[in-house]
Amino acid sequence: MDEFHGKVALITGAGQGLGCEIAMAFCSLGVAVAANDINPLNLAEVVNQVQQSGGRAKAFVFDIAKRMPVEGMIAQVLEQFGHIDILVNHAAVVPDVSILDMDEWEFHRTLDVNLAGPFFCMQHVGRVMREHGGGTIVNMVFSPRMARAQKGVAAYAASQAGLLGLTYAASQEFAPYNIQVNAICTGVYDDTLFRSQNWNVKKLHQWLDTVPGVRLGIHKDLVGLVLFLCSRAASSLTGQVLSIESI
Repeated sequence: MDEFHGKVALITGAGQGLGCEIAMAFCSLGVAVAANDINPLNLAEVVNQVQQSGGRAKAFVFDIAKRMPVEGMIAQVLEQFGHIDILVNHAAVVPDVSILDMDEWEFHRTLDVNLAGPFFCMQHVGRVMREHGGGTIVNMVFSPRMARAQKGVAAYAASQAGLLGLTYAASQEFAPYNIQVNAICTGVYDDTLFRSQNWNVKKLHQWLDTVPGVRLGIHKDLVGLVLFLCSRAASSLTGQVLSIESI
């Protein structure tokens, strides 16, 4: 797809799992990837994979939970690549703690990474995109229906509900600058929420059976949807939440 050649994508949480797969997919299409994660070892491995496959990528080890690190990261990305055309907010933390047992640090850390992080990234990248005539932002959001069905994810669920609201608001504010802002509402994927909670496969499928119309998803579906939202075919879409949680 020649339309992607020469573009630059910033992907947060690119050190493993879906974030890594999104980075690899973009690089295969000629997109230069600014890969962000807080874990330098994971990030180095992703960048190495990209470079071995002939793609362009650079690691940016920053904690996106605070404004100043995000500001510094964006400055370094611009120094390296000159512009940013695509932002994928994928980074998230998922504490497995009930409301009655969660401490203040865990609650604020969840909101800082999962909600404040995307806000700061959208704010700073949005300013860059405004100066360059537009761009595309995709927020990865865990399904509210899944959050309702699972115990111990109150802070995570709150952060994801906030990210949906932020997506809607940003799409309206950014529209005059030709910046599209959409969200992908994901279902259940075996290396996200459940791996962090050390669920075994049997327990995972038992839980899935209690939620009507939901299956265990595959990353290929999500990666394809990210690429679609960043393509010319989706140039008229903004403020949309696309869900692929159902069968």
